[in-house]
Amino acid sequence: MKKIFVMFLNAVLVLGIFVASAVAQGSGSVKGVCKDLDGKPIVDGVVVYANQDNGQKYPLKTNKRGEYFSLGITPGKYNVTLYRTADDLKANKEAFHQNGIPVQMDENTLDFDLKKEQENQAKGVGISAEQLKQQQELAAKQQKEVNTVKALNDKLNAAKTAADAGDYDTAIAAMNDANQVDPSRDLVWFKLGDYERLSAPKQTDPAEKQKRYEAAVAAYQKALELKQATPDKDPAAQAKSLAAYYNNLAEAYAKSGKVDDAVKTYALAAQADPTAASQYYFNTGAVLTNAGKVDDAIVAFDKVIAADPNKADAYYWKGVNMIGKATLQGDKMVAPPGTAEAFQKYLELQPTGSYAQPAKDMLTSIGASIETSFGNKKKPAKKN
Repeated sequence: MKKIFVMFLNAVLVLGIFVASAVAQGSGSVKGVCKDLDGKPIVDGVVVYANQDNGQKYPLKTNKRGEYFSLGITPGKYNVTLYRTADDLKANKEAFHQNGIPVQMDENTLDFDLKKEQENQAKGVGISAEQLKQQQELAAKQQKEVNTVKALNDKLNAAKTAADAGDYDTAIAAMNDANQVDPSRDLVWFKLGDYERLSAPKQTDPAEKQKRYEAAVAAYQKALELKQATPDKDPAAQAKSLAAYYNNLAEAYAKSGKVDDAVKTYALAAQADPTAASQYYFNTGAVLTNAGKVDDAIVAFDKVIAADPNKADAYYWKGVNMIGKATLQGDKMVAPPGTAEAFQKYLELQPTGSYAQPAKDMLTSIGASIETSFGNKKKPAKKN
């Protein structure tokens, strides 16, 4: 038994020596102060030490004085990156970085002063040849973007001036020139689609008119493709742009006789921007009305009314389509239930509107009373 105990004790001692050896492995400490462009401490920033050899990362948070500190950093060379916030870290949006920073077994200090770093970068001081090259390439890229935007704006302005004067061919040519400068701008394709679409009714040759509408469709589709691939940072702005692109594409479909495609595309516009859905449903109703699709048009105008109960024209055109379903019983026109109410609601909302007289005429034709205060009738006084 004594022999077994001694063997056990020796084993424990060996284990203890092994564990002590692992803890005693060499490590260093890092510290520093981080300041922003105004010289103020970067509070709750994150400094990430990434080991160049094994990829191990040490994210270190800054305190209220912009300081960071950590023990137990394995010696080696590190890429060190400063992020202003934890969210910037998640988005990989760095404020500054330095590569090849040595960490030794003693204390290591690395400060970040963004104002000084900016000044040094401007002078080309304290940066490697590779970093200087990257900065020069970035500056060249930025200048190229400035030049490109200026050239595109010149083309857009020239096109608008021509279009405002009714010269759509010149406007189309300007937009084609703009696409030669940079074919990746959705707005340029959108405006090209507009000018192709607006030029079509001016064509006396039916084949040329159809060709212009088809060109408009192709341009709008390209604009949508680019817009979806490079969305705005503002979701609301993205939604409104997409809806506008879908709306004009739908109109081009409608003008070229592709009613079903137009209806589907107006639905996409309403889906993209629900805040303006009533207008896109109204456009749908107008296309269906012009195509003689009475039942579908009524459904569309009901959607308009549901989205915006005060849109007077929706009631009028709903009534017009319902009149289209009227039947003759002897010499009397009998309209579907709800027809008179639609015209009366229009007159309530727009008693002197552009469709006021036609609405009254429609009511007269079906033998209905004319009310300009529909839904607001005074209740009879109670008898004592």
